[in-house]
Amino acid sequence: MDCDSRVHDSRMGLNRRDLFKLGALTGLGAALGGASLTGCAAAGRRMQPAPREPFHADPLERVRIGFVGVGGMGTHHLQTMLKIDGVEVRAICDIKEDHAKRGQDIVTKAGQPQPRAYTRGERDFERLCAEEDVDLVFTATPWRWHVPVCVAAMRNGKHAATEVPAAVTIDECWQLVETAEKAGKHCVMMENCCYDRAEMMCLNMVRQGLLGDVLHGECGYLHDLRGVKFAKGGEGLWRRDHATKRNGNLYPTHGLGPVAQCMNINRGDRLDYLVSMSSPSRGLQGWQREHLPPDDPRRKEKYVLGDVNTALIKTVKGRTIYLVHDTNLPRPYSRIHIVQGTRGIFEKWPERVHIEGRSPEHAWEELDTCAEYEHPLWKSEAVKQASGGHGGMDFLEDYRLIKCLREGLPTDMNVYDAAAWSAVCEATERSVARRSRPVDIPDFTRGRWQTCEPLGIVDA
Repeated sequence: MDCDSRVHDSRMGLNRRDLFKLGALTGLGAALGGASLTGCAAAGRRMQPAPREPFHADPLERVRIGFVGVGGMGTHHLQTMLKIDGVEVRAICDIKEDHAKRGQDIVTKAGQPQPRAYTRGERDFERLCAEEDVDLVFTATPWRWHVPVCVAAMRNGKHAATEVPAAVTIDECWQLVETAEKAGKHCVMMENCCYDRAEMMCLNMVRQGLLGDVLHGECGYLHDLRGVKFAKGGEGLWRRDHATKRNGNLYPTHGLGPVAQCMNINRGDRLDYLVSMSSPSRGLQGWQREHLPPDDPRRKEKYVLGDVNTALIKTVKGRTIYLVHDTNLPRPYSRIHIVQGTRGIFEKWPERVHIEGRSPEHAWEELDTCAEYEHPLWKSEAVKQASGGHGGMDFLEDYRLIKCLREGLPTDMNVYDAAAWSAVCEATERSVARRSRPVDIPDFTRGRWQTCEPLGIVDA
């Protein structure tokens, strides 16, 4: 089986011979004592551990940025970055000239020189990466371009930052890891939910031992995106297409990232394996029938993405994570964030906490009763002055990236986090296609997770 190929169910071209091969690989993995063969990821990979110390680069007096993709989120990040001291925007790349022009206008209105525009097609980011004297390339493109942009940036001596997920396949995850190590550059997935107020308060409680030994987490991304997926612009131009080819958790990192940080994933523990299953696919088909005119060509599309995908993840140290993806059915927004330990439990949606010996017996407390555990970043003047951006977490993720680059610090999230969290995409697809059989998640640190220090409680 080709290492790049993703496993689909029979509706996506998985024939009996493919299934036989998959079964053989699974059996071989068991015979080898659980060796990870997922996505052929181990084949030909360097097996020596990742670098001993967390990667940090020389400090930068200013961070010169080239943006690739300035649609909705790209423009949002552009506007946010221009509010941060020490940022210069030197280049903007987009397949749409009007998007690039809008980005240029935003930069000049902020008092900076007009950045150079790259609009010669979907691979013009390669010219930006090769020609522009920038320190960081930031991509907010459709998912399939995240890895090509990041790899081009790092190979040309630039740090890379990408919207989520960082990669779609496990092989792509390895590309990011190997390129970052070889080039000696940062590759950061911009997971903004790791910077939300409640999630950061939870992390602070965990670090201070308030929840005891963390044993279990529940998380996910539950968001009715039917209108977004069928829009005639923006994500509607590409996001729905994934539902015609893939069946699994397509967007795991919003929920998984914050829980992974509380569990010290890649920093004392790691994701080991998962099992996953999907519900029937009905939501997008219903939207087709109820909202699209009879002559709309989108009515001919066939979808295979289960409306609700659930996964159970086991870590090497035995912790468990329940993860869900639900974007095709009517429902209010929720991410779910539950962290449960031997001394208490933290829950979001609604936001509440129970700490043994502190909270009333068998009763929840509101987060306001735990104000002393507010994360330092959320008490800083920097975030108090921020506006927009999901209440401040978008500003914080950009702010922390620039601060780390300017001060020569390891970034809060690194390439191993980007790879491990994003690898769940293909791992769930493979498990669904194999009738929920376990699928190993590669160790992108190659053993270094055992000695890496947990993420600390950083301040502004």
